[in-house]
Amino acid sequence: MADLPAVYQQIAAVSGQSARALSFLILTAVRSGEVRGMVWSEVDLEAAIWIIPAERMKANREHRVPLSRQAVALRRIQETEREELVEHVFPSNRKGPLSDMAFNALMRRHQMAAVPHGFRSTFRDWAGETTNHPRDAVELCLAHTIDTKTEAAYRRADMLEKRFVIMQDWADFATSEGVTPRMND
Repeated sequence: MADLPAVYQQIAAVSGQSARALSFLILTAVRSGEVRGMVWSEVDLEAAIWIIPAERMKANREHRVPLSRQAVALRRIQETEREELVEHVFPSNRKGPLSDMAFNALMRRHQMAAVPHGFRSTFRDWAGETTNHPRDAVELCLAHTIDTKTEAAYRRADMLEKRFVIMQDWADFATSEGVTPRMND
């Protein structure tokens, strides 16, 4: 967990869509398929929120992802290089979504001893061990479902305001080495 900022810096120093998408994955703590499938219409930069439709979520429920300043900045970089008629925010060379192996290949190529899903685990460990953020809000950041039907029936809100604070704290930690993702060469 302590080496996450250095790992983020290593990824951010790499040019290309896979590295930028992996940087965005770290900043948002979402699953890799959610980032790879992200399309322009899902993000409201003014509100700093990414709405992932239910059909793209593991639990089959819409997920609102609060975006940190760093995530918004990265999304804006993508917009400056956006090609007309390309639907995905982080497109592959073929202009469709990145391959499900894109992140693994990037991490292997740069000799990172981790897997993309491990960043979600790192987020959970960071939140639980180094912050006082409410457990339920942290679990909602990860789009985890509630264990019991009774608890689910009583929790209707998604704690968005609390999650904005959590995600900004996380992004500040992840980027504490001070490197921003590279532009494409």
